Amino acid sequence: MLIAGFPAGAWGTNCYLVAPAAGEECVIIDPGHQAAQGVEETLKKHRLKPVAVVLTHGHIDHVASVVPVCGAHDVPAWIHPADRYMMSDPEKALGRSIGMPLMGELTVGEPDDVHELTDGAALKLAGLELTVSHAPGHTKGSVTFGMPEAADVPPVFFSGDLLFAGSIGRTDLPGGDMAEMFDSLARVCLPLDDSTVVLSGHGPQTTIGRERATNPYLREVAAGGQGAGPAPRRGM
Repeated sequence: MLIAGFPAGAWGTNCYLVAPAAGEECVIIDPGHQAAQGVEETLKKHRLKPVAVVLTHGHIDHVASVVPVCGAHDVPAWIHPADRYMMSDPEKALGRSIGMPLMGELTVGEPDDVHELTDGAALKLAGLELTVSHAPGHTKGSVTFGMPEAADVPPVFFSGDLLFAGSIGRTDLPGGDMAEMFDSLARVCLPLDDSTVVLSGHGPQTTIGRERATNPYLREVAAGGQGAGPAPRRGM
């Protein structure tokens, strides 16, 4: 298994390229702001051929490079229908302007081929199987992608902006909801094995076991908390 990731752009959003091995087909997860060059460099370094872009949610810091990346390689993008509008109208998704200088660097809109994600779907792409879990809270259309244990790696969980090392995604933007966030944490994250590697939308990797023991939000969820307090303001 090959997983190559790098933080991209003004918000340091993690973009991941996943393949069975070097020299094979791959899936690109969350090519965000200024991610296109890093994607091309990673493809070249590992001799990879992309077959799809998959998105954990529609915020501009996760989708800003979708159009150029999909266009350069003639591949489709996958996104949950509740967040699809964000690709064409990123400012509506944030409830505020993201700034004219930054907007000038973005290619707003949809790629030519867009597929919609559904809860529980098993995406079979590039010799991989990604299990989709709808996980609203950060946005209405947030999803996560799970990969089962393989011969050389433990289970992997691409959490988007649901779960971070020591924290969770913010809920103060349009479509955010702390009660939904806690429900998603309980339903999607808590059942995972402690050995599961968490690769999130921002920050370093962690494991479910580490977060279960130390993350104050996940600990509150495990104790039956309802998410009444404020969420952190991390990421977009």
